[in-house]
Amino acid sequence: MIFMSREYDLKPAPSGEQSSSQALGDSLINRRQFLSYGFNTATGVLAASLGVLGFASLLLPPSGSTGGDLAAKYWAKGREDEAWYGAMHEQVMKKSDFVAEAAKSSTGSSGAAGVWNGVPIVVTYVDHSKNAGSPVSNGKARFQFMEGYDGTGKYVGHFEDLSDADPRLLPSDDLVMVFARCTHLCCIPGWQLVTNRYTVDTWIPGGGDAGGTKLFCICHSSRFDPTALEMNANTNRSNGAKFKYAGIRRSGGPAPVGLPIIPIAMNGDIIEGLPDYVDWYTYCD
Repeated sequence: MIFMSREYDLKPAPSGEQSSSQALGDSLINRRQFLSYGFNTATGVLAASLGVLGFASLLLPPSGSTGGDLAAKYWAKGREDEAWYGAMHEQVMKKSDFVAEAAKSSTGSSGAAGVWNGVPIVVTYVDHSKNAGSPVSNGKARFQFMEGYDGTGKYVGHFEDLSDADPRLLPSDDLVMVFARCTHLCCIPGWQLVTNRYTVDTWIPGGGDAGGTKLFCICHSSRFDPTALEMNANTNRSNGAKFKYAGIRRSGGPAPVGLPIIPIAMNGDIIEGLPDYVDWYTYCD
């Protein structure tokens, strides 16, 4: 069964996508792992209906394409003609690009899929500096620092418990980067990959499932609010170790918890990630 498949329309795929048989070499999360953890019966049906756009164009790039540095890079394979950053595929991400795109939105936000250190990411810009002092009723997005609850509903802690200890976890220059592997089955949620009521250019506070601007996972319709920052908990898939992390809130769908943050350090206009919290990304090992 494909959850809520009638509620969204995928944007059409251009031709000439990367071959689905290409190996990923030394990427931190290789293709075999992705297929093993993210490609079950339901997603197989979905992939068949979507063609290569649904999965092959969302897989990680070949080893070495990230240049071995800490810069985040756009990844628009298969969507070069549609994503606002399509012409910048594999180029380094710059804050000025996000600011320019956000100026076209009604919420003052923008987002893009990418790669960092060999793993998939989504970077979201929110004009928090400008919007934080305005009434939330105006629909202008801003970051929200919230309490978190694990998949069983148990209280875990407040985002600021972690950010007080390490201020680098706070959004840098109105930007937040997340590790883009769904906490449900490790598929790759995207920014505006599909058009539905969860991804429209609207914003409602509270970290709930109303409004748009959600990261949306096409496999089983999990949604995540990149403006709602919380503390949460997950488990290392390889050794069962429990850990708490700073992340964005899961707002709906089968995912049990939200996605972990990759702290950002700006290098001029270039967006770079910090590798200090790699244990947070082990739930898909």
